[in-house]
Amino acid sequence: MPRVLIIIGSKSDSEYAGECRKQLENFGIESDIEISSAHRQPDRTDELAKSAADSGYEVIICMAGMAAALPGVVAARTHLPVIGVPLPASLGGIDALLAVAQMPSGIPVATMGIGKAGAKNAALLSARILAPMYPEIGKKLKEPKSAK
Repeated sequence: MPRVLIIIGSKSDSEYAGECRKQLENFGIESDIEISSAHRQPDRTDELAKSAADSGYEVIICMAGMAAALPGVVAARTHLPVIGVPLPASLGGIDALLAVAQMPSGIPVATMGIGKAGAKNAALLSARILAPMYPEIGKKLKEPKSAK
């Protein structure tokens, strides 16, 4: 079964993780949500990133606002695809968007839009990443899209 790890920087980000999880479930993708701040819990964040592949995850989605270091920190510690979702914690999320998008060479993070749309698109991108390995996901991707 395909598995995605969703890491959020704080409990207040749960609504965005929930939106993402709903979309993943539509594709038959199992997910787990972990709360771990790159700044307040760096050791925990590091361990989650380093152990994700061995724990059976195939994609990691990181959601964070403000300085939004979480996606980059995780991408630096894993070989799995990392998708960053900037959240609107301050400055309308523009600060987080720039932080997630501006990764140094060698630390790739796929950057989504700010907030709920970004959370939903992170799930969709995860499905597209996993589709070549899981034909049932590819089949669901080909179904007509609805604007939700």
